[in-house]
Amino acid sequence: MRLLVARPMTAAVTARARAEFDVEFREDTLPMTRDEMLRALTEFDVVVPTLGDLFSEQVFALVPNPRCKLLANFGVGYNHIDVDAARAAGVAVTNTPGAVTDATADIAMTLLLSTARRAGEGERQVRAGTWQGWHPTQMLGHHVTGKRVGIVGMGRIGQAIARRCHFGFGMQVFYQSRSKKEIDFPAEYVPDLKELGARVDFLILAVPGGAETRHLINAQILEAMNPSALLINIARGEVVDESALIAALRAGQIAGAGLDVYEFEPAVPQALLDMENVTLLPHLGTATEEVRSDMGNMALDNVAAFIDGRPLPNPV
Repeated sequence: MRLLVARPMTAAVTARARAEFDVEFREDTLPMTRDEMLRALTEFDVVVPTLGDLFSEQVFALVPNPRCKLLANFGVGYNHIDVDAARAAGVAVTNTPGAVTDATADIAMTLLLSTARRAGEGERQVRAGTWQGWHPTQMLGHHVTGKRVGIVGMGRIGQAIARRCHFGFGMQVFYQSRSKKEIDFPAEYVPDLKELGARVDFLILAVPGGAETRHLINAQILEAMNPSALLINIARGEVVDESALIAALRAGQIAGAGLDVYEFEPAVPQALLDMENVTLLPHLGTATEEVRSDMGNMALDNVAAFIDGRPLPNPV
């Protein structure tokens, strides 16, 4: 069986794939084009796609009887794949849950602390040579320890963030999710998102992408937040209405934002680039060698199970 891996991988994952499978690696780091996706479906038995590879209903419609029978997605999020259209075409879909949890939670805390304490702004000042030395009112930011944090989405990643906030920083944890969770530390369930936004100092987004969560954070939610509050997004860019966020920041409806993802990624609006109270990261959520190797190996575990005729470890 032929395997296509849609992006360059870590050395460990590359070595394993070459040793175990008849594999072709795509060397481009950009998402696959439509023609490349059509070739993937017609010339390969298994494909390992990732973020940005838009296997849409339209793509599957062009290949009604694909040779490919498994999309072993590299990543926990799979909103770039139309799973229903894949199933209708006889293509299974898997993902890589669990491997990304701690690294993504760490990035949430990185953004929270960097934005609250104005770290990015301060570093730019030092690098530009404009820092004139310490004084008692220099770059006063937001205290984090003991504050109120709201987590939107209390799955693996949301709970990992909440644990860091509670145990690491003594924060009061509130959360919104589809249902109340059984959690082994204090955390208050707030079913209404507007109420959650109004009650907390920091609002952290940890929900999956897709149609159900598109523009979950809109003008109404941003208006409900406190003027001193910060918004942190490590979920998917389209969860936030980017235009509404820019308007809220300009109007002072919220104090700042920390973003690892963007609505039209990799495009970042100039308005956000120009704002000192916004921390911008280039989608670093899982960017450690260990985690990316774990993700790659999990994807290859799904490939191996498929080829051997065993149950898929991580079906979606």
